[in-house]
Amino acid sequence: MTIQEAMGKANIQLKTKNIDSPKLKARLLMQYVLKQNRQYLMVYDENKLTQEQKEKYFKAIEKLSKGIPLQHITHQQEFMKMNFYVNENVLIPRPDTEILVEEVIKIAKKIKAKKILDLCTGSGAIAISLANYIENSQITATDISEEALAIAEKNARNNKVDKQIAFLSSNLFEELPKEKYDMIVSNPPYIKKEIVKTLAKEVQNEPLMALDGGWDGLDFYRKIIHQADDFLKYGGYLCLEIGYDQKEVVMDLIKKEEKYTNPYCKKDLYGKDRVVVTKL
Repeated sequence: MTIQEAMGKANIQLKTKNIDSPKLKARLLMQYVLKQNRQYLMVYDENKLTQEQKEKYFKAIEKLSKGIPLQHITHQQEFMKMNFYVNENVLIPRPDTEILVEEVIKIAKKIKAKKILDLCTGSGAIAISLANYIENSQITATDISEEALAIAEKNARNNKVDKQIAFLSSNLFEELPKEKYDMIVSNPPYIKKEIVKTLAKEVQNEPLMALDGGWDGLDFYRKIIHQADDFLKYGGYLCLEIGYDQKEVVMDLIKKEEKYTNPYCKKDLYGKDRVVVTKL
């Protein structure tokens, strides 16, 4: 069977299982199995696969058909022009979160922020990106999941920023020493409990604790917004990723605390509300 034939068969198999972007995913899995780029597949599409390559490829296609995310098969995800290892223990970093990271970098450079706290770090994508792009920054990154922290530490080493980041097992602020940070950033779980059950199969195969934000999706925002001032320097910034329909409710939570100023919202590339920023 040639590369072209295998990808054609895989495309049909994924289509019948209603997998999104079947042609793209069939190609990306072939690149993963052959350890080659897209150009190679285009030039050598008539090359025959070995029996071992064919078996590995269609085993991976079978996993994809069952709703296993592509990134959990390849263990790769690009974020902020860096490569991250991911598995079933961490949320796969999304392009939407780059909007949050870019805004934090912009503010950090403006106020010369160096000491930054990242809550719910997961794969470490936010903390590692900040360490990479903000010169001399010192990041503290927390997560309640020991498995997630192990992945984050691995990604920090792989991206050569491990000396700039302290990883800490903590449920939000609970285990943190009473220090003050220039900025606090978080992409917390924010999907309503009932909505989680309706998400695509691939998303449901990601860790539930990284998705479930409680009955109204706001559990983590309430806690973070209420407690953040104990850990923020005066004039420090709190930056949060939000769901596309959560701008008003998160803004209300900020205003009710009566200790933050000038909250504003940034939209993502699709024009949807994605990041809320406020200042202590």
